[in-house]
Amino acid sequence: MGAVSATENDIVPDSEQRGLIGALPARIRPFASLIRLDRPIGAWLLFWPGAWSVALAGGEGAGRGVQGWALVAWLGLGAWAMRSAGCVYNDIVDRDLDRQVERTRLRPLARGRVSLKSAWALLVAMSLIGLVVLLQLDPLAQVLSLGSLALVAAYPFMKRITWWPQAWLGLVFSWAALVGWPAVTGRIEAPALLLYAGSIFWVIGYDTIYALQDKEDDALVGVKSSARALGRHARAGVILCYAFALALWAAAVREVRIEWFALLALLPIALHLVWQVAALKPDDGADALAKFRANRFAGLLMFAACFVVGTA
Repeated sequence: MGAVSATENDIVPDSEQRGLIGALPARIRPFASLIRLDRPIGAWLLFWPGAWSVALAGGEGAGRGVQGWALVAWLGLGAWAMRSAGCVYNDIVDRDLDRQVERTRLRPLARGRVSLKSAWALLVAMSLIGLVVLLQLDPLAQVLSLGSLALVAAYPFMKRITWWPQAWLGLVFSWAALVGWPAVTGRIEAPALLLYAGSIFWVIGYDTIYALQDKEDDALVGVKSSARALGRHARAGVILCYAFALALWAAAVREVRIEWFALLALLPIALHLVWQVAALKPDDGADALAKFRANRFAGLLMFAACFVVGTA
């Protein structure tokens, strides 16, 4: 395969020339980039709160609908499909802004390598996969899932309206915590609400870390973020968010297991979050991205905690 020309390098991101997307036929690569096929971190972060909720519900709903690992797998497919749809929708809304930000200027819609009509078609296709997942759930879980759509639709506009779009993202990316519990039990209860509230603070924390990468470009184009709002206090802000998350998750655990030692299940994730903020280099974009991505492992540690408590 010949070298990529300088002109092509200017319009095609490196991720389309190597790895998973690079192995695909050239005509498909822009669409794979639109759904972030090479960056599954977003799907993982959308998936984990639902998996936590299912795990913490444990055996509460034996005999109801899709159960256990099958339900977790369905939620995983739904998280991937809806995160993909969300990325396409975000790129449709932000295509003009994306052209002005170094990190996003090569996105397919921003560079005109995918038409607006094709992007909408891809969004519908991903949404149909989400619909298949929706039909596997308990009726209450179905209704709650649909309740997130208004939040999802509004999210791309939040960075233009508020200094805290990360809080709105928290509402969206934590929503599966409200779906997983009733998918198991057929009802919504305090542990699910507490998991949801804790996850909102977790999302604000990790997305503030993510936003540290774009502070300069965001300032130039007028995009608001918690990283810009907090300025030099970004680390303290993330610490506070993670502390609230842990406190609310501890309350969720106490709702399921009153014994004090059940809280020890949260120790691994607590130590992981402490490491994140202690080692964070706020002025180093590469380090901020690495710490953000580490939350994939944080989600796994929280799942392990919920599984131990829910099945004990």
